[in-house]
Amino acid sequence: MDKYKSILNNITRYVQLSEDEKQQFTSIIKTTRIKKRQFIIQPGYICEYRNYIVQGAVRVFHFDEYGKEQTVSIAIEDYFFSDFASLIHQEPATHFAEALEDCVIFQMKHQDVERLCKEIHSLSQFFRFLTERALASSIKRIVGNIGNTSEARYLTYANKYPHIVNRVPQYVIASYLGISAEFLSKIRSRPIKKS
Repeated sequence: MDKYKSILNNITRYVQLSEDEKQQFTSIIKTTRIKKRQFIIQPGYICEYRNYIVQGAVRVFHFDEYGKEQTVSIAIEDYFFSDFASLIHQEPATHFAEALEDCVIFQMKHQDVERLCKEIHSLSQFFRFLTERALASSIKRIVGNIGNTSEARYLTYANKYPHIVNRVPQYVIASYLGISAEFLSKIRSRPIKKS
């Protein structure tokens, strides 16, 4: 069970699982090693897995109608990621998921998670909680992007996620915030205003 300590700790922050339930859950996990710059998800293929990062960093992105990369999410250790529309609806993905570093991930097949959620109420609660948090975070991000300047968006993100800002490439952060890498570089070079 030591191998699965990180994901089980993540789950037990929110719900309790019996030893038997933990065993059932870990039995559906596949461990996968991914090299830096390797794709985990690609458009056109149905996303089969809910992914959890044990080690490394991943970005989920797509190309807009002008061919520009738009980063949808950035994930590091102890984060889940997927192309959730593809996963939930079992339709072809529209996003890429790319390893920003060499990664170790746990992968759980969608149908296995769904089956276990029907059998284990606490697990169903956990995944519902994750979905609700992700939705709330997405809404907050949309409102922030509409109502804040680029600089305010960056400072808010950098204050909330300094461990990500100092770890992943600047172009990924810029793409996530909807600004150019050059403009982000200017923002980062300015002295920080103290309030």
